[in-house]
Amino acid sequence: MLNRFRCACLTVSALCAAVPASAQDMVDVIKRVKPAVVAIGTFQQTRSPSADFRGTGFAVGDGLSVITNAHVLPASLNTDQKEMLGIITGEGANPTFRVAMVAGVDREHDLAHLRISGAPLPVLQLQDSEKVEEGEELAFTGFPLGMLLGMRHVTHRAMLSAITPIAIPASNARQLDAKTIAQMQRSPFAVFQLDGTAYPGNSGSPVFDPKTGGVVGIINMVYVKGVKENAISNPSGITYAIPGKYITRLLNGK
Repeated sequence: MLNRFRCACLTVSALCAAVPASAQDMVDVIKRVKPAVVAIGTFQQTRSPSADFRGTGFAVGDGLSVITNAHVLPASLNTDQKEMLGIITGEGANPTFRVAMVAGVDREHDLAHLRISGAPLPVLQLQDSEKVEEGEELAFTGFPLGMLLGMRHVTHRAMLSAITPIAIPASNARQLDAKTIAQMQRSPFAVFQLDGTAYPGNSGSPVFDPKTGGVVGIINMVYVKGVKENAISNPSGITYAIPGKYITRLLNGK
């Protein structure tokens, strides 16, 4: 009886010890992820406010490459007023703006590669997105409220609910719009559907493995929703992400 009691105590102790360890892993991963996650925007000295937030991005590679969504980039810049594209680093009330140049764009997968100069940023590692399976727990970090409340990184947990085609045939022709038709005519590809809630400011946020911090995808709140949910009224609780393998292809110039 005594031995059985000891075994039960050891089992309970082991279970209790396992929970804080998992939570601590997430705490450590978030600390590593946040410095690599930046805001994307434009800066114009004569404008008020001078910085215009457009979305989220994250540093990879040598620390001078930043990945975001293509739709986050402005259609044009007001060069006459010296408007500049760039990244915004830091957290809190005193962010720092750094000029960026567009190094590559993948419109089909809504990805953009920016290059910055100066000191390299902390980076995130890309993890094999082909090995991610439905039911896995993931997380994403970004700026869901933009600069409304200051530069504050926000991290959400999300389960990978489905790996689903980016465009599906509508039940009738009246539900098809030009964007959906164009996507269906191109080579279709699968996207990640997450059960976490993201906001437009999260566009470009890295989706990562909460155990390792490795990036497996990038949040997309405009491009994918506009194709998949054009026939759905007021969807909620669904977030989409572009698989990370397309980031690798963009960085490799493919």
